[in-house]
Parts: sequence; C-alpha cells; structure tokens
Amino acid sequence: MSNLVIFFNYKNYSYNFFMLIFEFYLIIAMRVIEFREALREAMSEEMRRDDKIFLMGEEVAEYNGAYKVSKGMLAEFGEKRVIDTPIAELGFAGIGVGAASNGLRPIIEFMTFNFSLVAIDQIINSAAKMYSMSGGQYNVPIVFRGPTASAGMLSSQHSQAFENWFANCPGLKVVVPSNPYDAKGLLKTSIRDNDPVIFMESEQMYGDKGEVPEEEYLIPIGLADIKKQGTDVTIVSFGKILKVAMAAAKELEEQGINAEVIDLRSVRPIDYKTVIESVKKTNRLVIVEEAWPLASISREITYKIQKEAFDYLDAPVIAITTADTPLPYAPTLIEASLPNVARTVKAIKEVMYIKK
Repeated sequence: MSNLVIFFNYKNYSYNFFMLIFEFYLIIAMRVIEFREALREAMSEEMRRDDKIFLMGEEVAEYNGAYKVSKGMLAEFGEKRVIDTPIAELGFAGIGVGAASNGLRPIIEFMTFNFSLVAIDQIINSAAKMYSMSGGQYNVPIVFRGPTASAGMLSSQHSQAFENWFANCPGLKVVVPSNPYDAKGLLKTSIRDNDPVIFMESEQMYGDKGEVPEEEYLIPIGLADIKKQGTDVTIVSFGKILKVAMAAAKELEEQGINAEVIDLRSVRPIDYKTVIESVKKTNRLVIVEEAWPLASISREITYKIQKEAFDYLDAPVIAITTADTPLPYAPTLIEASLPNVARTVKAIKEVMYIKK
C-alpha cells in the first residue's frame, strides 16, 4: 500500500487512488454467470417491475424450460404468469398477440425458432402489422424468443437460421446476442419495447459464461459493439457465429494481421454507421453469418457498404455463409456446411491479397 501512496503522491492523488481501488473492486466483484441465467435474470427482473409481463411457451413452467432458462420462475410468479402450453405454436403465439394488443406484455418462448414457422402468420400478419394497420392505435409489445440455427446433429428441420427472414419484415425488431452480458441488457430492452421483438438465441450458447453486473443496465437495440479493435480488415458477425469471427481474428493476429471484429447484436435495425466507419479505416470487409446465402444479412450489408463506402474498399466484400443446402446430420458435413475459422481466415487473406 505504501508503494501505491508514493506512486499517486501528486496533485490528483486522492481521486486517482480512489479510482484505482474502485476499478480493482469491479474486477474482482464482477459476477460470471451462464447465458441462460442472464436471460432468466432479465425476464424475472422485468416481471417484478411490471405485473403486465408474463411468460408463455412449451415446458417453460413445470419443467423449468426446455433449456432451463426459466428455472424457478413458476415458483416465484405462479401459474398465471409462467404458463405451459400445448404443442401448438400458432395457438399460443396468437394468444400472445391478442394479449399484447390489449395492454399486456407477453414473452412467447419457442422451443426452437424452427417451430416458429407454424406461428409465422401470427408474427408477420398480426404482430408486425397491427400498429400500422390500426393507424397507431394499437401497439403490440411482445417478445418472441428462443434458440435459432444449428445446434449439433439435429438435421435439416431443426437447424435453420431465420434471422434474415424476420429481419425482412417491417414492424419487427430482430435481436441476436452473442454473450451473457449483451443477452441480459438486450432482453430487458426488448421486453420494454412497445413493438414486437424477435429475440434469437442458440442452444449451443446457453451454457456460455460471461461477466454480468448485478446492477441494472439496458443495451439499446440497433447499436453494434466493436468486440476487437483493428486496422487491417473488418469482420462483421452476430450471435454464436461471432465466436468463429473472434477465433479467426486471434489466429490472424498471430500472423501479423490486425482484424477489427464488429458484433451487430441486432439485424433489424442494423447499425450501418459503425460498420461503415470501420470499413473506412480498414478498407476491407468480411461478413460471417450462419444463414443461407440468398437474401442474407451479409448480402444486405454488402450492398450498403458498396453504396455508401465503395471508394474506401481496397478489395471486394466477401461473405461467409452456410452452404446453400439443408443442413446434413453427419458432423463432418455440418462442419463443411457452416461458417468456420478456416473459411474465414482464407477469406480475410483473400481480401488482403495474401496468396498462402
């Protein structure tokens, strides 16, 4: 301690010493919790704050959630606010839209967004359009949440990424967090939003751990986050595939290439400004996304960059997407179909004109 006193023994000693102790306290005091726990905290805190909020879906109550996201919530909030449903997505999605149109604030959980296709008429033709068709008389403050995209050997019907599908529809907001901190802050914001929000997770992320403060915080929808600063190339991604982008950036750093990694966090709205400013700095762009290539988010961003920042590009934009085929069952074929580190590194070297 005496060394610290000597080190900070100048005009602003007391302030700087206090800040040092405070920052050290934050480092050692920050909790580390799982992704599923961050989601649970977000829902529970909002339900304590507002008794109009309720959770509805398959196995969310008695079973504590298919992925244990809602563990303990039935005991705290009771069966009128944590509601198990039949296997009838169209039905309980419709109940949620009706409830939201009449002053409640539902959270509708799909066991997987693959099952949301059964309910897509209620999402697209009712929830997304109600405000516009009523001339602004009816808001639909509803959150549709659950896992999206691949989750191992689940084959074609349970391994589809629909972020770009829902992002195509005006009236919806689409959020895809990549870590526990963002998941909690974005879900709280989504629940408070007066518009319908599609909140998409991943089965493969529920056990991920990260630092999440105990105090309340919110993250605005539509604000990207620069996960790693860089100067040589911009990598844009979101959701669990951000792990691929970060792993590729780490491998490239060992080879002397400094990549900037941007996590979109939401794909409607998209934070184009952050991406454009990064491209102006790095002059190169690679987008990594778990979706089929046609009409993907990566294609949309490519168009926007070539329209708004074309003169800053030193190479064509490259998009790494899922293979244009239903996802196979075999793990070797899954690895070949999905975006991976090797494909991402190869693309980055291509935009940097590195041949090997």
